[in-house]
Amino acid sequence: MIRMFKKYALLGCIGMMVLGMVWGAGAEEKTIAMLTPYLASVTTNQMIQAFGKEAQQKGWNVITIDTKGDFASLASRMEDMIARKVDAIVLGMADPIQLKDQIKKANEANIPVLGGDAGWIPGVACNVTSNNYVMSAMMTTYLFNAINLEGNIVVFTHRPHHGVRKRTLVLDAVLAENPNIKVLTEHHVQVPGPIEDARKAMESILIANSAPGSIKAVWAAWDEPAIGATQAIIAAGREKEIVVAGIDGTSQAVELIKKGSPLIATVSQDFGGMAKILVEQLERIFAGQGPSSIEIYAPSTLITRETLP
Repeated sequence: MIRMFKKYALLGCIGMMVLGMVWGAGAEEKTIAMLTPYLASVTTNQMIQAFGKEAQQKGWNVITIDTKGDFASLASRMEDMIARKVDAIVLGMADPIQLKDQIKKANEANIPVLGGDAGWIPGVACNVTSNNYVMSAMMTTYLFNAINLEGNIVVFTHRPHHGVRKRTLVLDAVLAENPNIKVLTEHHVQVPGPIEDARKAMESILIANSAPGSIKAVWAAWDEPAIGATQAIIAAGREKEIVVAGIDGTSQAVELIKKGSPLIATVSQDFGGMAKILVEQLERIFAGQGPSSIEIYAPSTLITRETLP
């Protein structure tokens, strides 16, 4: 009886070892390449950091590559990751239109490419983002109502970024319906350094338009140029005549809204939520299921003085 017990115990141990080997093979560490030209951006950094933490919990290895606004370098580094045969590539707010050839090469190598607030084109498995059209509509209409649908405005944008481009297209559409609102100037914000670039540009615009009431509002495609413009407006002593709005819901922007500065509105994005969704979609892809949709939206909310506690 004792011999039989030992025999079955030994068989049980061997069985557990075999299962452990099988499970270990199924849980093989994955290597994910996260490529971005915008790591200096607060929100891009926030999403990528959150993704890294989520991926680490899955036992994955994340290689983060930042090319500091250089898309030619980004294409080259993406090809490096394809040659390295990583398990997946995530584009962190990097416009896939400028990476068509590299996305095709990744597809040919059976390496899935996902977008983290990067836009979708054929070849991208899925893009996880906020609904940029909706966010812009919320912010733009709030800002325009604040100036009673008339007056000159300044626009800060960066159309190469897919999300900013969509937000600016909504602005263009709303402007077409409001002929009493005129764009005094549109400034292409330099990245890296969007706060400083917007502040310097706004200083020059204020000097060139010094008459009271000559500028009613600043429309900023995201919070960092909105913050820079707000700093310039306050420094010029014109905070009573110009209002500003942005998108992202960064802590600095929210604090300026609370303080009653010219910055009156922003739209929060759930970048942590985007990171979680990206990991969930990667899990589906690694399991052979494919993404749940080609574009998946995380929630967003308009933030104003009235909505803050």
